[in-house]
Amino acid sequence: MKYLIKLGFFTLLLAGIFAACEKKVDPLPIYAPGTAAMLTASTNTIAPAMADSNKTVLTLNWTNPNYSVDSNTVKYIVEVDSSGRNFAKEVTKTVIGSRTASYTAKELNNILLAFGFAYNTAYNIDVRITSSQGNNNEQLKSNTVTIKFTTYVVPPKVTPPSSKTLFLVGSATAGGWGNPVPVPAQQFKMLDSVTYQGTFFLNGGQQYLLLPVNGDWTHKYSVQDNTVQGLSAGGSFGADLPQNFPGPAVTGFYKITVDFQHGTFVVASAGAYGLLYVPGDYQGWSPATASTLGAPKNDGNFEGYVNFPSGGTYQFKFTTTPDWSNALGDAGNGTLSTSGGNLSVPAAGYYKINANTVNNTWSATKTAWSLIGSFAASGWNNDVDMTYDAGSNSWSATITTATGDQFKFRANHDWGINLGESGGTGQLSYGGDNIGDPSKNFSVPAGTHKITLFLGNSGYYTYMIQ
Repeated sequence: MKYLIKLGFFTLLLAGIFAACEKKVDPLPIYAPGTAAMLTASTNTIAPAMADSNKTVLTLNWTNPNYSVDSNTVKYIVEVDSSGRNFAKEVTKTVIGSRTASYTAKELNNILLAFGFAYNTAYNIDVRITSSQGNNNEQLKSNTVTIKFTTYVVPPKVTPPSSKTLFLVGSATAGGWGNPVPVPAQQFKMLDSVTYQGTFFLNGGQQYLLLPVNGDWTHKYSVQDNTVQGLSAGGSFGADLPQNFPGPAVTGFYKITVDFQHGTFVVASAGAYGLLYVPGDYQGWSPATASTLGAPKNDGNFEGYVNFPSGGTYQFKFTTTPDWSNALGDAGNGTLSTSGGNLSVPAAGYYKINANTVNNTWSATKTAWSLIGSFAASGWNNDVDMTYDAGSNSWSATITTATGDQFKFRANHDWGINLGESGGTGQLSYGGDNIGDPSKNFSVPAGTHKITLFLGNSGYYTYMIQ
């Protein structure tokens, strides 16, 4: 009997426990789906002036997406991108609760300039809204509104040259320090009012500066410090203010972009460039200080011009480094080998030398340079001889031109070796365009001019008109 009483008591106890644990569960809330917001803009065309930078120029409004939550917790992401990119590079702004957003002229201008767009140019931008609940659930995208915005120039960090011209000068450049600008070869192209860009031959391990006008040493642009991150302006040449730009470690072609807006500059390799040194009797058999041949494509095809003055043996060798560890000499019949003897030219003169280190061949052609063209003293029939100056390693002559005259450089009074403009860049190329052809490059001004030819850097032959 006692056992039955205990069992009954235990059963009642369990029943009480289960009854106590049973609770009423409320049904989970069901939220109705929202609807995509409808976006409108205060204007569809914006062309602000610089003075409007801090003014609100665009106000966006959109309808309620009607989520079944507190509207103050709804998240809105405003997306802005260049038209046609489907918001692949969008710039966003997040808004919580409110259904409006505004942009100043400066905000939109900075967005477009960050896309890499030019100044003072109208661009279409797309704007839309992505709405969601606060936890990013149920994202809905609005319609897209297109707005035309005209960029403008904000005050630059460094004042650009008032002359709107910019040149290179220095030991790293084709003209050196004493002859700063073989016009127009070492001149930058002005991409816009605050951005300049050019591709130049630079000697490795040397320095350079930027000048606002040809030969103006009263003002210069240089680097702020050895971090080479910032651009600095001011000070006469030689003043102990900012430092010279450090040249690249390796000789070659470099694209230089100077951005006065942001006070920065960028130097980027524009192609590999090989060097072949030409030590010889003419300069004391020192590879480190010898003339060089260049391979603009770094493909083993070297070319350059070397002057052999009167006297001496006219003998030389090639070295692939500025020492004697990798020398190439004469293997006979215009070939080269690492065990070959001295190479030589037959007499003094200014020689065009070619060498190929892939098939180990070489050749030398003596040259004397002249001008030929439509100017009166030539008439495309008579050459005006140029004079070589060893100090500047250049050829020069004086001619008188009339409006519309054109000319070219050629060697040995023959068209076999001639140099003309390379696409209006100021750089010369074999068989290039007539210099002064208005359809290809600038016109030669009428008057009497000293014309100078620079052949010191292989693959980057230039000239100057004074």
